[in-house]
Parts: sequence; C-alpha cells; structure tokens
Amino acid sequence: MEVQETRVQTDRVLTIPNILSMARLLGVPLFLWLILRPEFGGPKSDGWALLVLALSGVSDYLDGKLARRWNQISSLGRLLDPAADRLYILSTLVGLTWREILPLWLTAVLLVRELVLLVMVGILRRHGYPPPQVNFLGKAATFNLMYAFPLLLLSDDGSGWIPSLAAIFGWAFAGWGTTLYWWAGVLYVVQVRRLVRADAVAD
Repeated sequence: MEVQETRVQTDRVLTIPNILSMARLLGVPLFLWLILRPEFGGPKSDGWALLVLALSGVSDYLDGKLARRWNQISSLGRLLDPAADRLYILSTLVGLTWREILPLWLTAVLLVRELVLLVMVGILRRHGYPPPQVNFLGKAATFNLMYAFPLLLLSDDGSGWIPSLAAIFGWAFAGWGTTLYWWAGVLYVVQVRRLVRADAVAD
C-alpha cells in the first residue's frame, strides 16, 4: 500500500489513481469467487486468482506513484487505497480459511487486529479526527501478507518442489506479516490514546 501524503492536493474524483483504486475494489469479489470455485464443485482457478492478485499489487503501486507524480492525491484516494488493501486481505483470509489452507487461529489473530483498528477509528471520529494515516510499518506488514497469501495458495497445488518451496516462503512471510500487522496496530492504539489525552487536557 502506497503511503499518500496528508496534504490533500485535489478533490477531483475521476483521476487515474482513483480509477486504479476503484478497479482494485472491483477485483475483490472476482478474486474471492476464483478462490472458492473448487469448494462449490467448479474447477480450480488458482492461476487466475493469482493473476488478479498480481494485477492488484501492480495497481496498488501505480496509484500511489501516479498520485504523487501528477499531484492528484485526493481525499477519496486516501480512503480507497487502504480500503482495497483491507478487502483483499479479508477476502483472501476467507478463501484460504474456507479451503483449510490457513488455520483458523491465524485468521482470528488477523481479524481481531482489524476489529481493534475499527474501534480506534470510531474513537478518532468521535473526537473529530480522521482515520490514522498508513505508516511504514503498516505498509511493510501489508506487503508481507500480500506475498504470503499467493505463496500459500500456490502451496496447495499438489506435491513437488514448487509447492513445497512456496509453503516455506509463504509461512515465513505470513509470520513476519502478522507480527508487523499487530505492531502497526499497537502504534495506532498509542497514537489514538495520545490524541484523546491531548483533547482531555485541552478541555
């Protein structure tokens, strides 16, 4: 996920970066359907699912890069970009857990972190603050998880050295990604606590 600047450059909606983010959002249900096809009697479509995920990663890089280069950073873009990242993570968690590629406990650990962040966003809104900006740690966590999930999906493709190697690297990225994901979450909680305390002192 590209970290966008806090200063809003434009309020335009139909910019190239925003269109790329919207396209990423449209790819979420397609990606989930491709992963779950075998569970409903359809053929395996993991290759197509991986392609959708790869295209999402490319568009994720491009929307932030182009927004900064063309001065098209916008309020909408700052919402769409992290929303698309979280929806891809959520859909992948659902799909891989349903297919028993991911253990339920790991899915629960990641979802609890999302719930904590939702609570923090609610507290910020109650105090008149926007959602916290994505920091470098959160960006690194997302990258690790977005590498982990395709590799774990690839590891489910029978036996052989490629699935075995994908499993090793996939679980390594998953471990690092989960750790960084929670670390970034703790920093968000600390940030929210400081803002709320500052408001209390000001009152």
